[in-house]
Amino acid sequence: MRQLWRTLHSVLGEAPDDINGGHTADDFAEFFQRKVDDVRASCSSTSLYDVPWRPTALIDEWTPVTAEEVDKLISAAPNKTCQLDPPPTWLVKEMRGLLVPFVALLLNKSLTTGCFPTDFKHAVVRPLLKKSGLDVGDTKNYRPVSNLSFLSKLLERAAQRRLQAFLDSHGLMPTMQSAYRIAHSTETAVTAIYNYLLMAADNGQISALCLLDLTAAFDTVDHDLLMLRLERQFGLRGVVLEWFRSYLHGRTVHVIYDGQTSRVICVVCSVPQGSVLGPRLFVLYTAELADKADEHGVKLHAFADDTQWYVHCRRDDALSAIIRLQQCIMDIDHWMAANRLKLNADKTELLWTGSKRNLSVMGGSGPVMQLGTTTVTATDHARVLGVIISSDLSLERHVSNVCSKAFFHLRQLRRVRRSLDSVSASTLVHAFVTSRVDYCNAILAGATKATTDRLQRVLNAAARVVSNTRKFDPGLSNMMHIDLHWLDVPERVTYKLSVMVYHCMHGTAPKYLCDLCTLVADVASRRQLRSASQNILLVPRYKRSGLGRRAFSVAGPLVWNSIADCLRDPALELASFKRQLKTFLFARY
Repeated sequence: MRQLWRTLHSVLGEAPDDINGGHTADDFAEFFQRKVDDVRASCSSTSLYDVPWRPTALIDEWTPVTAEEVDKLISAAPNKTCQLDPPPTWLVKEMRGLLVPFVALLLNKSLTTGCFPTDFKHAVVRPLLKKSGLDVGDTKNYRPVSNLSFLSKLLERAAQRRLQAFLDSHGLMPTMQSAYRIAHSTETAVTAIYNYLLMAADNGQISALCLLDLTAAFDTVDHDLLMLRLERQFGLRGVVLEWFRSYLHGRTVHVIYDGQTSRVICVVCSVPQGSVLGPRLFVLYTAELADKADEHGVKLHAFADDTQWYVHCRRDDALSAIIRLQQCIMDIDHWMAANRLKLNADKTELLWTGSKRNLSVMGGSGPVMQLGTTTVTATDHARVLGVIISSDLSLERHVSNVCSKAFFHLRQLRRVRRSLDSVSASTLVHAFVTSRVDYCNAILAGATKATTDRLQRVLNAAARVVSNTRKFDPGLSNMMHIDLHWLDVPERVTYKLSVMVYHCMHGTAPKYLCDLCTLVADVASRRQLRSASQNILLVPRYKRSGLGRRAFSVAGPLVWNSIADCLRDPALELASFKRQLKTFLFARY
């Protein structure tokens, strides 16, 4: 089995995570511990942050867990088994009819007493490479992902449901934080950021985009500060607060690597990576960053610990804008130090964006930013949540990167195509190729035909791999549209935009996207127009088709207004909307 695993990874061009880099389990345990100690030591001279009290809604007890809810939680759980689990997960799922009453009793006992079981606090850490292709011999390239027992994650999911429902019902989640929330994703975050940059450039402005990097962000969260923040800023009280205190304190881990097991380590800080509640607690721990951005007039968009800070200005005000952004980040650096977090200035990136004319007149790469002793020089492109954004806001570099990776995987898959049936080939192509083409493709709205044609060639090659045909075999178009039921790239972009606008119209999209879609009927001066009764969206004014028209706030309404009237029916459910929309787009061929 191990040899088969290595062979598959070799074919797909990826290194398996369990290749021995010459380290032992104790080496990783000492490295992870030393990394946390170094960050905390660098912050020890700073007094702990005084968390302010804020008036908010309160929650002091959990609602009971029902047997039906436990049954759904077990059914929806992924089929992963931890070394700490006595039975495998598939067996628990098969026997859940007998186990559900006892599991429900256990979960309710924990929630009502405010006690997280001690046996659930131990985790097995398996070091995983942060990115494929990194040096396996360097311990810095690994992240400590915790594997927890099945029942502990089940209990966390029950608590997370109740906590998230409370936060959402009272509007306590940070608006510009897109991680670990329903309908929020990296795609929605990138779409919003790219929209703001495009609209600023369309208005003749330039933008300074700064990407901050944290050192061991999840691993240095201070438990006492987190408890204060949960109590004072998010209204957790009573048994709920005590349950989280019990959840955080007294945790232990041991590292398993290459068949070796390290000593047991007591965890005095951090939220576990790989847990259900850990990432969400980190979001609450850093929620105050949005207030820091507002104090300096800087815009923020975050996805977990990936934060993007940007400010718009006129070309002549670039120096004052970068000083304002610099002061904001220095203030954030002090805030992070007081909260036991550490800003990694060496990995901080700066990107000036705008029209080609404004960038050329400004000359060079724009003003630099000074963070302490580190000088951050602007680059001509930056990777934002998996999308490469260039300074002139073109997507040629991003499309080139997507095409390069997609064709690489297609070449590897073609080597083994004779050993695959059609279903397996289709699954692998969707996993490694079409998923890359479709990722964040809403930002391709208004892209040139030359750009979309490059991605279309990827789809054509992928279709030939699935159908096992050659490059010059006839009937490719019919095979793609009729047999595979694939849309071409421009229609896939239209499809993605339409679905995103649908979510905005029904209030199931993030607020920062919903605010970009305004019905004509909601505008007082236009309520008497005929379009007001047809669920038509207002299209904002723009100056340049190469900039403003490509922004989601313009492209989204334009696409929405162009689809059939029946598709804009507010009563249409999402599944029916998607099905009818695809039929509508196929009818255009």
